[in-house]
Amino acid sequence: MLNLGIGEISIAKATELFDRIIPDDLSHAATSFVESLKINSITEKMRRDRHVVIIKRRNVYGEGVADLINLYFRFAKIGIRYVSKAREWRRWEAKCFKILNGDCFRALVRDARTVTEDKLPGQSLWDHMNARTLTPRMLQAAAREYRRAHRLHVDEFDDGWSHGDASMPNVIYDKKTRRARLIDFEIMHERSLSGKARHADDLLVFLLDMVDRVPNRQWLPFAISFLRAYDNVAVMRELSDRLVIPSGLALIWWNVRTNFASSAKVKRRLQALRHALQTEGLLLGRQRSRPQEAVAFN
Repeated sequence: MLNLGIGEISIAKATELFDRIIPDDLSHAATSFVESLKINSITEKMRRDRHVVIIKRRNVYGEGVADLINLYFRFAKIGIRYVSKAREWRRWEAKCFKILNGDCFRALVRDARTVTEDKLPGQSLWDHMNARTLTPRMLQAAAREYRRAHRLHVDEFDDGWSHGDASMPNVIYDKKTRRARLIDFEIMHERSLSGKARHADDLLVFLLDMVDRVPNRQWLPFAISFLRAYDNVAVMRELSDRLVIPSGLALIWWNVRTNFASSAKVKRRLQALRHALQTEGLLLGRQRSRPQEAVAFN
């Protein structure tokens, strides 16, 4: 049972309430509204030694907004959640940054709502993609970093770490070191999910950023280059099963993830990728030495 200030209601009735509040015709507007909400404020500050830090602070209304979005995730059976409580987010944000980037960079908890992190050198892969400067080398670096991160054991999952929001804006690539690093840890996977499911979801989220924005001739070569570098058969098989467009409430979040791309176009490209996973041997642990020519899919 849930108590939303209007009396206790069942999960089924709550789902009906969501359907009335967010009908299909308004899903785009509703999703755009959710995306525009800022749970954290982020600023940059240069210290006297010209060292730049990122200051992330949980907004006063952030917990309530996060809880509302989490309610949607629960109804839609999407296995992620915003880390809504400020203290819990502060601890998770700093911990993730330290275990992933602590070899060269620092993260400090400043107060109950604030985390300060060193600014990582480089640009996000999202920026590279939109500037048409994205390359297979960058994608391979991202895949290797996700593979490394997924092998790190964390107590919260009693298993390998996962991001929960593994989108391209959260992958920073440094051209000088040819190294990709991960940032922004506001979202976690549900602890009930298996490691394989969480890791496949990270790969899917990353790929969905590209599914509509890279040119047609680059889609399959880029996607296969990324997945080949990740190189995990069990996770690849799980991913293959997820390369389908969902229905119901989950479709709203899917539209966010695909940047409201044409469903027909996304379906064709995902089908092409599923076929390529088989022909490239990624589902069997036998990879071709060279990628096949990309098949034209609009």
